[in-house]
Formats: sequence, structure tokens, C-alpha cells
Amino acid sequence: MRPSSPLPINLASAPFTVHEARAASLSSGRLRSSDLASAGRLLYLPAGWEFELAGLARALSAATPGAWISHVTAAVLLGFWLPARFRDCRDLHLSKPKVLPPVRRQGVVGHTVLAFEDEITVWEGIRMSTPARTWLDLARVVPLADLVAVGDQLVRHPRPGLELRTEPWSNLPELQRMLTRHTKLQGIVKARAALELIRPGADSAPETFLRLALTEAGLPEPELQIRIVPGDPYSPAADMGYRLQRIAIQYDGGHHLTREQQSRDNHRDERFHSAGWRYFKFNADDLAQDFRRAVGKVRMALKHG
Repeated sequence: MRPSSPLPINLASAPFTVHEARAASLSSGRLRSSDLASAGRLLYLPAGWEFELAGLARALSAATPGAWISHVTAAVLLGFWLPARFRDCRDLHLSKPKVLPPVRRQGVVGHTVLAFEDEITVWEGIRMSTPARTWLDLARVVPLADLVAVGDQLVRHPRPGLELRTEPWSNLPELQRMLTRHTKLQGIVKARAALELIRPGADSAPETFLRLALTEAGLPEPELQIRIVPGDPYSPAADMGYRLQRIAIQYDGGHHLTREQQSRDNHRDERFHSAGWRYFKFNADDLAQDFRRAVGKVRMALKHG
């Protein structure tokens, strides 16, 4: 039996559509070779391909004209803060307008939705929902606190020199526009509640959860990214705090374990202490306990402020 001809380089390492195969002059017989597997209508996988979400999403969106990657899949691709159970999900979420037939593909979760043209974008070659629309679609599947955390992530300003983006993914007026446009979407009540709680300034989901824990316990809402000297970009900043009572609060995540980061943290801590602030640091152990200890400590500090 004659061995199959080698696949073109661009098709040998990632999923591809039948249209890409034809553009590369692959015959129908070549597509039936043992080194290829069908991934459903118009979609092929090269042998030995290891699952990679972006590659499969790119091919799926290309193989389904008029549809777009959405919901949890779009959130994972964009790097949204999601509950752990969603982070390694291999099901692909694909949305279509009502004029197209429903999605029927193995491993694909289909959605028939109403979406406006400006709620769909192309990200790294993948036709998918915009960050703001993805946030709205998540309202039906994630808890309120996680939806707030995603919203905080969308409206936060990227750190100059540390991130590829220079502008926030979205803003509060755009998220409000999503709610105004889609008043009957499943999860809309939760989305409305989340929008009331979204604040620019949180750099991580645990920071959002800590802020929510404080306010849900009846404590005043803290100022985010609070600096010793307001408006001075060179003044040390804590994640949140209460300026009048001179209370600073910091959440230390995993990235704080590096020696370089610890050195910066120690310098920041010393500056707050020297300025006469009471300074509290919490970590993943506190997060695992829903910040109950944190609430108690901050409550006591405010009482004696």
C-alpha cells in the first residue's frame, strides 16, 4: 500500500477544515487516510494531535460560517477568572443566530442566541463573542461572585509594561448596554446584580472576593488600589483599604512567592508601617475560609479606628 503523502506544514499540527484541505489540494482520498480523523462535518484532526483549545476553536469557527465561539470557551481563551471546574473544560461552546440550524456536533455545546454585530469579534483568528458579551453569557452558569470577578477583570486598567494590553477589555457603560439590549436573556437578573458590584481596581479574583466578603459582612466598601499619597504614582499602593482610618489591606497570591516580588512587597509594607498605617495581609488560606478571619480583623480595626 502506497504511504500517504505528507500533509502541508500548516495542516499537520492543528485541526483544519475541508475548505483548507481543498485550498491545499488534498483529495477526498487523502482525507480518508489513517493519519487523519474526522472531528465532525467539514473538520479534520491530524494523527497525534494533542488537544489544544485555541486550535480546535479556530477550526470549529471556520467550519461553521455564521457561528462564533462563546460562553465558557470564549472566557477560557481570553483568560478570564473562572471557577476551577471550568478551567480544563474540553467542550466547545458555539453560538448561532436563530436563522441557522442548531449545532449538532459531538463535544460541542450549541447555543441559539440573539447577538448584535458589535458583540462578535475576531480574536487571534477565531470568530468569537466580545469580552463584554462573553461576560453576559457567563451569567447563566457562574455564581454571582465569580461574575463580579470577571467584570472587575474586564474594567481594570492593565499594568503598563507588564501586560500586552494597554486598554481595559470593557467598561461599565458597555456592560450596561449588554443588559439593556438583552433583557430576557437567561441570567439577566444575576448580571444586573453583578454590574452593581463591579469596580475598577481589582487585580485578581481573590481581591474581588475579599472586597465582597467585607461589604457582605456590613463593613464599609474599601477604596481600591489605595496609595499612601493620593494621586502619586510613585507612592506605594495596597490592594484596598480605608484612608480615614489609615487601614491598608493586601492579598498575597502565588506570584508573591518569588524573591523579587517579596522584596518589593517588603518595601511596600515598610512604607505603610512607617506612615502609621495598620497593615493587613491575607492569602489563599484566608480565601479557602471565605475570608472570615479577614473580616473579623478588619472589623476590629475599624472599630478601634
